Amino acid sequence: MSNIFREYVKKIGSGVHTGKDLARDEAADAMKLMLLAEATPAQIGAFLIVHRIKRPTPEELAGMLDTYAELGPKLNVDNIAFNYPVTVLGTPYDGRARIAPVTILTALILATVGVPVVLHGGEEMPTKYGVPLVTLWQGLGVDFSGFSLEKSQNILEKTGLSFVYLPNHFPQAQQLVTYREQIGKRPPLATLELMWSPCSSPNVHLVCGFVHPPTENLFRETLKLRNFNHFTTVKGLEGSCDLPQSRTAIIGMNQPNNNPEWERLHLHPQDYQLNGKDISLESTEKLLKYSKQVLEGENNPLMSLAIYNGGFYLWRCGVCADLSTGFEQAKTLLTSGKVRQKLQEIVNFSSI
Repeated sequence: MSNIFREYVKKIGSGVHTGKDLARDEAADAMKLMLLAEATPAQIGAFLIVHRIKRPTPEELAGMLDTYAELGPKLNVDNIAFNYPVTVLGTPYDGRARIAPVTILTALILATVGVPVVLHGGEEMPTKYGVPLVTLWQGLGVDFSGFSLEKSQNILEKTGLSFVYLPNHFPQAQQLVTYREQIGKRPPLATLELMWSPCSSPNVHLVCGFVHPPTENLFRETLKLRNFNHFTTVKGLEGSCDLPQSRTAIIGMNQPNNNPEWERLHLHPQDYQLNGKDISLESTEKLLKYSKQVLEGENNPLMSLAIYNGGFYLWRCGVCADLSTGFEQAKTLLTSGKVRQKLQEIVNFSSI
């Protein structure tokens, strides 16, 4: 049993009137004790549920991310020869259960034009037990679950796209997944993963999806503490970074040079004739069928969502001068077969 961890639990768990927040270094130490399993299961469960009730502060989340940066895997992005910064797409690890995702199609579109992309996650997990990204990649012919970190690094360097797979690359964090099931609610780890960049440098473009409006400011304050200046927040589909077509997209943009530091964008899909109903996720098989059709340039219910998201991120990542051009280029890239060719390149290289 860790006596110091017990003190952390007492500090945050003493109630509304006497409970206190952890300092950044205390939160970092608490996360280290959990990741290294030096705190007992009872202590870890107590900490996570108390922290869920109390709600984490930016300082606490920054400290936890400090430990992720210390102990977690790091893809080397400092010397990658690409014309754009690496974009890290933060997606809830418990996957998608209701609405069809296009995160992978967005990543492929960006990689096709030379914007390197890093994704991360694990297998199906609580509380949603939705379809995880790694399963969709497997359905498209790339099994990121079988790669070493060195292999994932090579794939990033050669193709401009890669995936950090939690069970293989960060087993210390993976062993905390069981607590999500046991406590039945999302712990602060679920917020943490949306802001985590498994890269060697803060000089990346970090995209964070969210559901609840207060989370956006939590992102902003936490990332500021950690010196991440280039990031995008999206009130996305099921908390992902996928833009919705059924409503106005609420987007926040922080520029890499703090000029301007923060910009709000309300993106109306109807302004670009790209509005519509969000597509239900009926089954993984049907989603993969639709995704493959889009990659073949066929028009189906998923195509306009892929164009909408791909076009926005082409503009946001600096490839296109305006949104209209971004949407046009996304459509061209998909219908010309270039995005499918990028996927095939990744499939071919990953099988070597």
